[in-house]
Amino acid sequence: MPTTQPPAARPGEDSAGNSTAHRPRRAPWRGLALAGLVLAVLVPGTAVRAAPSPAEIQSRITRESAALARVVEDYNRVNEELKATTAAAARHKATLPGLERQLAAAESDVRQIAATAYKSGQLREVDVVLSARDGRAFLDRIGTLDHLARGRRAQITGFTEARRRYDLQRRRLDATLARQRIQQRDLTARKKSIEADLKKLYQLRREAFGSEQESGSRYTGRVPAISGRAGVAVRFAYNAIGAPYVWAGSGPGYDCSGLTQAAWRAAGESLPHNAAMQWDVVAHISRSQLMPGDLVFYSGLGHVAIYVGNGRIIHAPTFGQTVKLASVSIMTPYGYGRVR
Repeated sequence: MPTTQPPAARPGEDSAGNSTAHRPRRAPWRGLALAGLVLAVLVPGTAVRAAPSPAEIQSRITRESAALARVVEDYNRVNEELKATTAAAARHKATLPGLERQLAAAESDVRQIAATAYKSGQLREVDVVLSARDGRAFLDRIGTLDHLARGRRAQITGFTEARRRYDLQRRRLDATLARQRIQQRDLTARKKSIEADLKKLYQLRREAFGSEQESGSRYTGRVPAISGRAGVAVRFAYNAIGAPYVWAGSGPGYDCSGLTQAAWRAAGESLPHNAAMQWDVVAHISRSQLMPGDLVFYSGLGHVAIYVGNGRIIHAPTFGQTVKLASVSIMTPYGYGRVR
């Protein structure tokens, strides 16, 4: 039996032939909105992200501060190396005038000896032989002239060799300076990057604590009585408590190596402005040997503090904080050093 197909629906009718003219139309976006509402209910975290808590912000500040502190210490190191090379080049250059004067004087002496001998006839062998009363006088004259000439020639040889060494060292210093000046230009760009990162960091602090920089107060307690240069350095550190952390700063605001540098500078000792470089110039000691004024190093030589006795240090912690008195065990120490 053949299958009967239902008649095709006409425009404005459904398949049963009923009119659709007065039925309300369903907006196509209503289904999408409903689906979105269901998702928002089922997964509320995807609709609105909650603001980070102060603890989360502090965790990020700590993490980013540590990374930024390493960049700052690199910045300090290159600056210290450039200062050292520039000073060495200046000292080297200062030796040149004296060297050239010595060389010129020796050459002048040789010319004078030759001119005098020639004018007096002493270099004319025949005249000397004829005028000499005996062979001994002749040998004496020639020997004296030859001795003087050889002495001046030896001086000239020595000064010439010194000048050669001078030129070699100058070329090496020039090459080092050129390399470090390139690093300095890179540091200018890095400095801008550091400052941009700091703006973000301080914005985080504002969000978490309401201000970029914590307020610090001066130390009003008893400063331990310590004799000698170490006592001067320790008193300086106590007086710096409450000062703000300032990157690459060595007073009146400080970063970590800037504080230890400034404290020992007050005691008449010159330390480089870099924790790792300070480690290179101090005598390494054990924890049991610690005395006030010694330096304590942390974070793989990325941080340094000054020991003030009774298991305590004074240090410039990080961005947004102030110089503080703290326990020597705030972190696991890398090592301990005594200023020589």
